[in-house]
Amino acid sequence: MSSMPDWVTGFPGAVTVSDREHRIVYMNDKSAATFEKDGGRALVGSPLMACHNERSKAIIQDLLESGGQNVYTIDKAGQKKLVFQSAWRDEAGEVAGLVELSLVLPEGMPHFVRG
Repeated sequence: MSSMPDWVTGFPGAVTVSDREHRIVYMNDKSAATFEKDGGRALVGSPLMACHNERSKAIIQDLLESGGQNVYTIDKAGQKKLVFQSAWRDEAGEVAGLVELSLVLPEGMPHFVRG
């Protein structure tokens, strides 16, 4: 994978990218910090499936097969996070792997309904 633009490197949300063979190919600074206890940036090149339970492995495989998305929120270490997982496609339009964005949601974040 080619390198990411500078803005992704310092983006305040965790960006983790894997290829079709489940290998982690990119982690921005926030992702590396988030997974520091598991190896941080040294996880690049390692298998994504090694870090997940059977339920998560099935979701990952489904996303790769369907080209779909998985979006949810979690509470972890006192922070509410939005997790957005999606297939990404290569220049030919084929599913090439997954990207995961993990964003801390601010306490009391406003929600607007627009018409």
